[in-house]
Formats: sequence, structure tokens, C-alpha cells
Amino acid sequence: MMENKVVLITGGNSGIGRATALLFSRRGATVVIVARRVPEGEQTVKAIEAEGGKGFFYQADVSQQNQVESLVNYIVQRFGRIDYAFNNAGVGSSSANISDFSVESWQRVLDVNLTGVFICMKYELKQMEQQGFGVIINNASAFGFLGAPSQSAYCATKHGVLGLTKSAALEYGNRSIRVNAVCPGWIMTPLIEDIADLVENVSTKVTPLGHPGSPQQVAEMVVWLCSDAAEYVTGQSFVIDGGLTTNNPLAISIANA
Repeated sequence: MMENKVVLITGGNSGIGRATALLFSRRGATVVIVARRVPEGEQTVKAIEAEGGKGFFYQADVSQQNQVESLVNYIVQRFGRIDYAFNNAGVGSSSANISDFSVESWQRVLDVNLTGVFICMKYELKQMEQQGFGVIINNASAFGFLGAPSQSAYCATKHGVLGLTKSAALEYGNRSIRVNAVCPGWIMTPLIEDIADLVENVSTKVTPLGHPGSPQQVAEMVVWLCSDAAEYVTGQSFVIDGGLTTNNPLAISIANA
């Protein structure tokens, strides 16, 4: 159990973030949810409180350094420490080939998905180093291992998150701080609700398990990685994708023959 633990979750207002916030709360942790959208964040807090847990909402944009610094200061002043951090906030990318992709669109995806994770880690690690312990989980993607046509910015950021994770694990492992990443595949979240039918269809064809995953399944991995059961695990990237990244064109063609 995780009584008296304090967890910070960015993007905790929906999807994987909300499922993880609820699961941490059920294990006894105090959960601080961070997001830009206030109504959804407050709804998550209400869901936590309805189950008898302790949840708090803080509005911030993870791509803004001053806001993240203020966030971490707020948590430390109120609770004294940050035991676990789940850097989950992210955005999708518009679809375009690289030659047609605007620099402005590219920069926005990098600002949130990669620079945002870096900024959060910068201040989380500083605090965890002072307190002498901590666990950070970064939300990457199965596409941190793959390429995808018309999704260069998204794939590039998720590859980058895996590099940040490994580097941080090497830098801070001797200070009792563990850093890992989760890499979800096709997960049914609000981020992909506009293409839910497509995801369902693609998952059936290209994932060995034959269906998309749920936010709860990713949450289970995040909470386990923060637990004492994973105390010898750091610098790793855990793929939760129904077998998507083990597949290949030959296997797909054989299966569909």
C-alpha cells in the first residue's frame, strides 16, 4: 500500500492520467493532478474524493518552466515531498508528411511532449535529490520504438522521452531515485476518440491480442513501477501494446492470408 505517499500526475484530468490518479488513490496515496483544463481536473478530484481518497488539482502548462517550478514548490510547501511523479501530459499531432509539416506545429508537439517532460523532470529530480528518494515514470509510447507515416513530430518526441528516461536513470540511480517509462500502444482514451473506430479496426488486425487496451491497464503498470515490488527496476521502457511492437509486415500478411 501507499499510505502517506504523495504523487504528482501531469495530464491527470482524463484517460490514462485519470485512471492512474484513481488507482494511486485506492492504494492510499495523496494525488496532485496537474492539467491545463480546470473542469476535467476538478472532476477527477471529485471522483477520487467520492471513493474516500485525497486528491488536489493544480492548473499548469507543463511546457512553461515558471509554472512547473511553482507547481513543485506548491506541492513541497503543502505536503513536504514528492514520492512519485507520473509525467503523462501529452498532445497528439496533426497528420502531414515532413515537407508539409509546419514548424509551428512541430514546435508545439515538442514543447509539450518532450520539453514538457524535461522541465517536469528538472524540478522533480531537484526535489527528490534533496529528499534522498523518489520514483519518476514518463509516459512515452509504443511509437517511441517505431516510425509512423505523417506522424514525425509525435514519434520524434516519444523517442526523445525514452532517451531522457535512460539518461536520468544513469544520473540519479546512486541517489535512490528510479526513473522508468511506460510505452502504451493503441489505448482507448479521449485523445483518440475521433478515430476510435479506426483504432478498433487497426488493433484487431495488427496486435496479437486483437483489441485496443484500456487506461486502467497502463495505470496498473505505472503504480507497480512506483511500488517497492519494483525497487530494483530503473532506466527501463515498458511496452503495453497488446504485442503491437512485436509484429511485422510478414507476420501480418501471414495472419491475414
